[in-house]
Amino acid sequence: MPIPPRPEPSPTPEPELDAALETLRQQAPEWASTPIEGRLELLKQLRAGFLDVAEEWADACARAEGLRPGTPRAGEEWLVGPYLIQRNLRLLEEALEDIRVHGRPRIPGPVRTRAGSEGEQVTAEVFPASLWDKVMFPGVTAEVWMEPGLHAEDLANTQARAYRPLPASAEEATGADADGVPLAGVALVLGAGNVSSIGPTDALYKFFVENRVVIYKMHPVNAYLGPLMVRACQSLVDGGFLRVVYGGAEVGDYLCTHENVDEIHITGSDKTVEAIAFGTGEEAERRKAEKNPRIDKTFTAELGNVSALIVVPGPWDDRDFAYQAENIASSLTNNAGFNCNATRVIVQHAGWEGRGRLLDGVRGAFEATRARDAYYPGADDRYGRFLEAHPNAETLGEAGEDQLPWTLIPDLSPDAEGEICYSMEAFCGLTSETALEAADAAEFLDRAVDFANDKLWGTLNVTLVIHPKSLRDPATQAAFERALANLRFGTVSVNHWAGVCFGLMTSTWGAFPGHDLYHIESGFGVVHNTLMFGRPQKTVVRAPFRAWPKPPWFSNHASAHKLGRALTEFEAHPSVWKLPEITWHGLGS
Repeated sequence: MPIPPRPEPSPTPEPELDAALETLRQQAPEWASTPIEGRLELLKQLRAGFLDVAEEWADACARAEGLRPGTPRAGEEWLVGPYLIQRNLRLLEEALEDIRVHGRPRIPGPVRTRAGSEGEQVTAEVFPASLWDKVMFPGVTAEVWMEPGLHAEDLANTQARAYRPLPASAEEATGADADGVPLAGVALVLGAGNVSSIGPTDALYKFFVENRVVIYKMHPVNAYLGPLMVRACQSLVDGGFLRVVYGGAEVGDYLCTHENVDEIHITGSDKTVEAIAFGTGEEAERRKAEKNPRIDKTFTAELGNVSALIVVPGPWDDRDFAYQAENIASSLTNNAGFNCNATRVIVQHAGWEGRGRLLDGVRGAFEATRARDAYYPGADDRYGRFLEAHPNAETLGEAGEDQLPWTLIPDLSPDAEGEICYSMEAFCGLTSETALEAADAAEFLDRAVDFANDKLWGTLNVTLVIHPKSLRDPATQAAFERALANLRFGTVSVNHWAGVCFGLMTSTWGAFPGHDLYHIESGFGVVHNTLMFGRPQKTVVRAPFRAWPKPPWFSNHASAHKLGRALTEFEAHPSVWKLPEITWHGLGS
């Protein structure tokens, strides 16, 4: 039975936008001077508020995306919505407790210094952040690598800069810090429409890491969550620190150019950022060429990526091929392919005897996965452009009305110029594959790094898949370590899909540093980062080659809906007594 369309809230009228921003402007100094104890109390209220709306939130997202609440596939909406929001809130609360007691968030793992091509580079292990993480994510670690030039003894001084110290009063908060950054301000968060935790966690970053009040514009795609957002954040709304508004591009442009908005954060498209910064048409081209943006505000942006998944050849057995085929397929089928971190190009070794077998496994995994509604606007048009360029693309599985089939475009030339699969993010259920000639695994790794860095659009994330036996070869081990260092991406993930880094929260999420408004690609700035590092370069995640039990984001996980709910309730109120239920549902895969 088709799901009836959910009515969209009407755009917020301009007088209401003005009033909302006037309130936020008046209350910004009050927020900036709110002491740690007050913020901790607000975080407790937010955790209770988001838990109260969790089931409605997950079910609303499932229905909007054509999924039936209470089924395994709908578990995805628990995981990428209420669970991640609760985890973010809990870790922010722990960070503020650390700041209250120790002056900064404590780093849970060792801080090391590695030798790099640009000099020494400090790394900090940020995951696992607790015993809970070790139990629930066995074998997974994450390090934040800092910008080269930062010394280990200076790392603590980059953390939690907004809290050094907090202004003692609202009057004091009207000034600026030692670097000239205003202590109080109004941030516009343009919410994303594809993953329901993105907008709330973006807003939380502005509140608790950067010390801003927030006007949060719901994306039209998931504007139905607005009333739930207000209920969950009632304490921030009542304090005059948060306003939730509605509308499309016109409302967004009005807010971006408003005098009471100090800075803008967007998760979305590079084209949207360019339109905000420069306008459209000939004027935009002129302004960009002249480096004369029409808006003089601070920007942060988390944008798209043609995400590569690099498969290092190795001595795989039957179970390895089966697991990695599911791993790769799930990194695309998750959220119907409407993720900025979905695998878009599978990069293989041309001479590896397992190349065809792995691709056949991926094909089989797509065939076994039911098609999803193409709910995100523009999917048909984007899909059509790829099929026009590649009419022989393989469609896998059956697609019904308002759906698109899982699609694979194999055997692309790695040297092709103007290849749409390398230059445009498909943002639907489509991926591609290419292969590189190399004498051995070490040379393949070096070539794959150059291919990903220089050929593919964007710098958000990349995944490496490598068998532990492959690392026993010293040359391959050395090439692997070079790859981790030389890949210019905000997240480099080993064996787990790079999208997992989005959910760790102690890690950073955002593009590799170096972009600006004139070369935006995947954006600039980071979110999550609950340890509040001031000079991060990228996060490196390492995971077992085959995880057990099956990761909950796998598309064929049989109890993801039960596990998602259990994980959400655990993050809201951690307890050792909740671990058996989580383990049971995790093993029910």
